[in-house]
Amino acid sequence: MRVLVLLLLFLSFAVPTTAQEAMGTITTENSAQQDAAIATRIREILAALGSYDNVIVTVNEGVVTLQGTTASAVEADALEPLAARIEGVVAVRNQVTETTDIVERLDPAIDRFRARIDQFIIFFPLALIAAAAFALVVFVGFALARMRRPWERLAPNLFIAEIYRQLVRIAFVIFGIVIALDILNATALLSTILGAAGIIGLALGFAVRDTVENFIASVMLSFRQPFRPNDTVEINGDQGKVIRLTSRATILLSFDGNHIRIPNATVFKSRIINYSQNAERRFKFSIVVDRDADLQATRTLVESTVQTLPFVLTEPAAQTWIEALHAAGVELVVTGWVDQNETSTVRAKGEALRQVKLAIQGAGVVIPDATQSILLTRDVVKPELIESTKVDVVDASEDESLERIVAAERDMDQSEDLLRDDSPKE
Repeated sequence: MRVLVLLLLFLSFAVPTTAQEAMGTITTENSAQQDAAIATRIREILAALGSYDNVIVTVNEGVVTLQGTTASAVEADALEPLAARIEGVVAVRNQVTETTDIVERLDPAIDRFRARIDQFIIFFPLALIAAAAFALVVFVGFALARMRRPWERLAPNLFIAEIYRQLVRIAFVIFGIVIALDILNATALLSTILGAAGIIGLALGFAVRDTVENFIASVMLSFRQPFRPNDTVEINGDQGKVIRLTSRATILLSFDGNHIRIPNATVFKSRIINYSQNAERRFKFSIVVDRDADLQATRTLVESTVQTLPFVLTEPAAQTWIEALHAAGVELVVTGWVDQNETSTVRAKGEALRQVKLAIQGAGVVIPDATQSILLTRDVVKPELIESTKVDVVDASEDESLERIVAAERDMDQSEDLLRDDSPKE
């Protein structure tokens, strides 16, 4: 009985130890199989990549050890993240270094060069077809742009016609690029090209903002011309006769004979007074008479004197009104209208003022002098000066002289002028 108890106790301790040894043996066998599977998987991946023939892979308890050489340091550094992605890998020890063998280091470069040559040989015929299509489209566009008659009929002047031609050329170039990229199956590059062109255009726009502003103003002025050659205008305080409108500036001839060059951006934004728009033009001047004068009779006399001048128009009629009372006397404002195509406005004003002065003095009306002067005279008899009452001839000879200068300036340089008689005028 005592022997049976001892036998049972011995069996109770011996069986678990044997089971544990069996389990340990199974676990070790599974770990070895898993390490072998990991090593096999990594070797298959490296074989598929084809550039890691000299790399040795060993795996122990999930720890991957890589040894050997590669053609470049980049390829060696890429091994660690590649091996770490394999399931079951615990850690990676990358001991791979860059080879010092020149032949092995040149082999990948030679392979890449050969691959590019093969790609070029395959791609070259298609590239020729794309280039031929691009050249054909561009040739058609440029030939169409060279045609003068249709564009000059559509455009108000040669400057706008040239803009039309440039737009046609640009449109056909872009169309040719799209066709060529479509043949090459590279239309995705078009958005990149357009984006880069937009950024460059924006930068250039900021850099040459004044030039672009002048160009746009020139286009607008050439479409709706506010003046013609030889028109007398006032722009931004400058007065003169228009010589020409260029793509950059408006050129005036001042009444002193000087050239005034005004940028078109300034012309487009400024207040423009065109004195030549209507043939009728008014002159105006003031004259002061004594307070004791009969103002009604004096006003009628002045008005009739101006109206009877041969160069003054009957419609609109001359007018005279009392403007203000001054310490020296009463100020009368006198106006009259002339045909500025036949009469000089400034000379008409001067002659009218002279005739009004003679008429007032002849009627006994005093023109007061507000100044005080001290005269030291000797007993010298001076001849009495009698002013002629004959009306001087007033014509537009001075304006005609300026017009001849403007015509000579335009004939001398016919390179660029946006003004045309058949264009719409504001």
